[in-house]
Amino acid sequence: MLKESNLNPENAVTRDIVDSGDYWLGKVKKGQTFRILDIEGNQAADILFYNANHPEERYSAMDTIREQGNVYLTTGSKLRTNENNVMLEIVADTCGRHDTLGGACATESNTVRYDLEKRTMHACRDSWMLAVNKHPEFGLTKRDITHNINFFMNVPITSDGGLTFEDGISGAGKYVELKAEMDVTVLISNCPQLNNPCNGYNPTPIEFIVWDA
Repeated sequence: MLKESNLNPENAVTRDIVDSGDYWLGKVKKGQTFRILDIEGNQAADILFYNANHPEERYSAMDTIREQGNVYLTTGSKLRTNENNVMLEIVADTCGRHDTLGGACATESNTVRYDLEKRTMHACRDSWMLAVNKHPEFGLTKRDITHNINFFMNVPITSDGGLTFEDGISGAGKYVELKAEMDVTVLISNCPQLNNPCNGYNPTPIEFIVWDA
């Protein structure tokens, strides 16, 4: 469901540009609201969420899909953890649909889906691995790279129950906002994928904006 926000970026406590192929790792406090802004349009942002105080509790696609009865995320969706607690709620969305089934690109999947020569291309899992290795203070390791959300990514379910990657439905300036229902660690990979249309074959920056309660 489309819903615009009344929050003004000029009042934000944090504003960070995340370049294509780069990562962002940080914490959002309970009660804060954050916006993921698709600056130029048709860009996928692959994001992992963890309980900042107990990182073994993290976003669960299965629990979220089961409780909301919908495979797509938009305004009103409550993102649940593997302990079935509400972690985040989408409170504004000008895109209208976000994917939680397609997973993230990796060198292995690039090889299988596209070509052996694609194995050396940068992928979201590379960004996450770099982030957790450079920032051990967050208490994350490669074993914590599990379910993610692909914000702005268009992954329709086919008639036979499969998934396919299609052109994005987002546009320049569209965004999604989430309110934290607990202290949350946020790990973003601004997707560098060049082999399918999730980024329009031209990855671009996003902006991450945080407001206090």
